[in-house]
Amino acid sequence: MLSTSTEIRVRYEETDQMGVVYHAKYFNWFEVARIQLLDEIGIPYKELEKEGYFLPVLSCSAIFKHPAQFDDRLIIKLEISLASLLRLKVAYKVLRKDLMIATGTTEHAFISKDGKVIRPPASFIELLKQTDTF
Repeated sequence: MLSTSTEIRVRYEETDQMGVVYHAKYFNWFEVARIQLLDEIGIPYKELEKEGYFLPVLSCSAIFKHPAQFDDRLIIKLEISLASLLRLKVAYKVLRKDLMIATGTTEHAFISKDGKVIRPPASFIELLKQTDTF
């Protein structure tokens, strides 16, 4: 399974008037973790775009279990939980130490510059096969 962990320190601007992280910020953190995973596996998103591949978000969801607040140190754990030739599903866990703060998912498809769904690059498919994700 392709996975990574990303550390996040909650910034003041990410909180609302109640001092709690605004819900939409979690989706920013999910993106940070996805970009880190692509870097770690040697397929940086910037390079994918140069080669004509894009990975738009098709759907996203989050479940909030406990509030995160300013200056919390969080870990975003990401796993590619489902992959096919056309869709990629990513699962996230947001933790403060051992406490589960939130969970979430995003679903993506590889598309070309003209917006047509395409197969992922061969190098990406090979990585998925090696990790039994595919």
